[in-house]
Amino acid sequence: MIAITGAAGFIGSNLAHTLAAQGASLLLVDDAITPEKAGNLASLPRFQFTRPEEFLNDLAAGFARPEVIFHLGACSDTTATDWDYLRRNNIEYSQHLWRWCATQGVPLLYASSAATYGDGSRGFDDRTPPAQLYPLNLYGKSKNDFDAWALAEVAAGRPQPPKWAGLKFFNVYGPRESHKGRMASVVFQTWRQVKATGMMKLFRSTDAKYADGGQVRDFVFVGDCVHHLLWLWRNDAPNGLYNSGTGTPRTFQELATAVFNALGLPPRIEYIDMPADLAKQYQNFTCADMTKLHAAGCTLAATTLEAGVWTTIQWLEENAAFRIAA
Repeated sequence: MIAITGAAGFIGSNLAHTLAAQGASLLLVDDAITPEKAGNLASLPRFQFTRPEEFLNDLAAGFARPEVIFHLGACSDTTATDWDYLRRNNIEYSQHLWRWCATQGVPLLYASSAATYGDGSRGFDDRTPPAQLYPLNLYGKSKNDFDAWALAEVAAGRPQPPKWAGLKFFNVYGPRESHKGRMASVVFQTWRQVKATGMMKLFRSTDAKYADGGQVRDFVFVGDCVHHLLWLWRNDAPNGLYNSGTGTPRTFQELATAVFNALGLPPRIEYIDMPADLAKQYQNFTCADMTKLHAAGCTLAATTLEAGVWTTIQWLEENAAFRIAA
């Protein structure tokens, strides 16, 4: 049995569908399923479901013993300001799972984040020690703090899972993310705006080095992230932190244009001012250094932005129930 925390969420539900198609027996862990998330698990065959605290209790009591834990559950709101909540959910819960996996000899693959890299001034290299990174928000700090804790456990010679990896997901997009609201990818936001208004609004640049719409991100298709998770579990790669991106940055204007093209419409883009609070923690450039993962042997070519956007838009058009109000 394979356990997935955050299983009703974006990456978690896509991982669950991939594993189910491969015939895996699934134990899905998440909070109470909201109507917005329920569709993410639609069409899955049989699976077991439990809540996060119940999962910890079942592990401790020996009622659950998965062969691997994919820990994708966390508070992923980059604007969250309640540090106590982030500490409990993103650090302490992860520590519980780490310790159980270490004592029971079970692999642990968990979600870190590209938000750990902060403004990018120190690059986007997954070999950079967490102590040298300065995230721009508390969400990124919580992820970086757990990465640092895990590496400190290893350095101190304390028990660790026999196989473990923390994946620094970059700007992920794809099916099953409508429940994320304002935290959903720009691909989803563009599709939603175009369907409602026929146009897309992008932020004006606040940096003279970048034109309006010329800010760049490493936009990665969720299917690639799922592939990275499964590859690291199933192959003999060194334990540690790994970027999960494409290594090819693209502009927001290119992304929006790809959405219009997938819908068969001419691009209509309007630029608006960026909110002041967002401008303080805005990244104008991200690009995953994929050297470490490729050197480990994971060499599958990344999905191009155009191909990933087309697949996403076709899925959204075919699954009207996943639309949310603008």
